[in-house]
Amino acid sequence: MFDKILIANRGEIALRILRACKELGISTVAVHSTADADAMHVRLADESVCIGPPPSKDSYLNIPALLAACEITGADAVHPGYGFLSENARFAEILGDHNLHFIGPKAEHIRLMGDKIEAKKTAKRLGIPVVPGSDGAVTPDQDALAIAKEIGFPVLVKAAAGGGGRGMKVAHTEADLQLALTTAANEAKSAFGDASVYLEKYLQKPRHIEIQVLGDGRGGAIHLGERDCSLQRRHQKVWEEGPSPVLDAASRAKIGNTVAKAMQELKYIGVGTVEFLYEDGEFYFIEMNTRIQVEHPVTEMITGIDLVLEQIRIAAGGDLPMTQDAVVINGHSIECRVNAENPVSFRPSPGKIQQYHPPGGLGVRIDSAVYQGYVIPPYYDSLVGKLIVHGKSRVECLMRLRRALDEMVVDGIETTLPLFRALVREPAIIDGDYHIHWLEQYLAGQKTD
Repeated sequence: MFDKILIANRGEIALRILRACKELGISTVAVHSTADADAMHVRLADESVCIGPPPSKDSYLNIPALLAACEITGADAVHPGYGFLSENARFAEILGDHNLHFIGPKAEHIRLMGDKIEAKKTAKRLGIPVVPGSDGAVTPDQDALAIAKEIGFPVLVKAAAGGGGRGMKVAHTEADLQLALTTAANEAKSAFGDASVYLEKYLQKPRHIEIQVLGDGRGGAIHLGERDCSLQRRHQKVWEEGPSPVLDAASRAKIGNTVAKAMQELKYIGVGTVEFLYEDGEFYFIEMNTRIQVEHPVTEMITGIDLVLEQIRIAAGGDLPMTQDAVVINGHSIECRVNAENPVSFRPSPGKIQQYHPPGGLGVRIDSAVYQGYVIPPYYDSLVGKLIVHGKSRVECLMRLRRALDEMVVDGIETTLPLFRALVREPAIIDGDYHIHWLEQYLAGQKTD
């Protein structure tokens, strides 16, 4: 086991990692920018190191500063959390060059799955169903048009090196295609330094279903069921739940076992999430995230498995916590991402939290690093915290969520709590009858049939 882990992140995920380390008896090092000097994970860690000014490029993305912090404190492993350097293959390699353990997948797998075109090719080779589309990057000429006609409009133009909805445009007709290609390529170049784009069939009303996997790096891998992340705004997840309201046990086992088998063949190590669009009973691979997910607590609540703790244990050479047959899905869980944003315009609302009261009671969990008097800085993401609830059934879970949302108080800043209080009372949400476009249609006041 590791002696000391440096947590190369901030906010709620840094605190989440710290808690897992403490339960394993591992010493912790918190790194922080000058803007995060009063952060909760900094206060609770065994040691802390300031690694730079507020801008991420000068602090949390500053690899030399992180290496120096490891050397100063004697840390022997680094946990990247999510975001920042969590899916940076070069960072993982650099740590290895300095005899430091990267708590995550092999660099080759991060690189492979970070290239959306190669990831799709790999998924296809491993027997994972994929969305119909181009085999590689396309150019804004007859090549793209011919492929689009073969796939059938509408088509989705996607950045090969993309994520988070950037470099992604829909072309409903031939006339739309040229502009979509150019716009997506420009966005991709600006965001990722790579203008390569590819085409996929644009599904009309799919669900977003993701499978949580855990591999030991030696050919062993299991899946831990699915999460339904279909409630999204601008391709960003807002509400996640598991199990999905639309999958039965047979469908879950079929796609889960397919994914687990693929991870066994890859000899994947650590946690990972394979994401699909699901429509008319069919799954279509879209990407794989080679890190811990923001929504991982949903899986923890319905399986009883501490994913971050297991991630650390496996990185240190440990075995899988159980066999596939021993994985049991228990009840239902929902997570709401509460952000410091205006609930209508979604304009960021950084500032000081004047009053803070997290909800409690049976089956209620808050993953957050804020506290009363904490100032949410304007430099990073706007996440206040994640409200996660669990119940014996989806109906019980929804009622518990309604109660918890009504109980939660975050004053001094604007938050998205009013949105969730409305959503949990919406008939379509209560019935589980929604898709990836539902929320944006709801927010626009359009019909959501």
